[in-house]
Amino acid sequence: MRYGIIGDVHSNYEALTAVVKELREERVDKILCAGDIVGYAAEPLPCIEILRDLDCTIVAGNHDYAAVGKFPSGYFHSDARTAIVWTTHQLTNEYAEYLKGLPLVEELNDITLVHASLNHPEFFDYITTGRDAQLNLSLLKTKICFYGHTHVPLAIFLVDGNLHVDQGGVFDLSNADKVLVNVGSVGQPRDWDIRASYAIYDEKEKTVQIKRVKYNIQDTMNKIYKAGLPEVNASRLMG
Repeated sequence: MRYGIIGDVHSNYEALTAVVKELREERVDKILCAGDIVGYAAEPLPCIEILRDLDCTIVAGNHDYAAVGKFPSGYFHSDARTAIVWTTHQLTNEYAEYLKGLPLVEELNDITLVHASLNHPEFFDYITTGRDAQLNLSLLKTKICFYGHTHVPLAIFLVDGNLHVDQGGVFDLSNADKVLVNVGSVGQPRDWDIRASYAIYDEKEKTVQIKRVKYNIQDTMNKIYKAGLPEVNASRLMG
């Protein structure tokens, strides 16, 4: 099996369509989404529709749950909170129920999928320290966990009880006991590379490759301005 893994779309239609086009050309067998379909940008409904039609395995992100009242919006900074409130008003009952129904964690074959953390996933904590990584690896029941939330792609390997962090483009999983892979962000990268980020997991080859694709950033920015969303939500797309 070859999997395409995406996350943190954040209502960025241009970025999502560019990534989906790449995934189709990659001929992946299954697409996984690590949550945060909505938030920040101006096209939540088309992004939900695309992912729903693709029959992805999807978990909920904090922005997804906040937009439908399942996570407190008070945890967000003002620009994100403004976008969440705006998104809530855009959602039809059908799309709101779809977001409400997303699970926090999914397991399939040797893969676990979560938005932020396996430690109380409903709190959407960040994995930022070695202690966070150790805790999540201890909770991981499969070999590999794909996640997002920080918008920065990397892999954290557990090998013979030791942690190794890799921010390169290709990760060899063959010698790892367990591994956490952050797939970065489709819709709002935060690693100084403004291209949309996604991952390809080749189950047979035991490799994960982080891939990047250009998209029309200016169109996304213009839609954010037109919607009256915070201007910083547009400007940060430029790095």
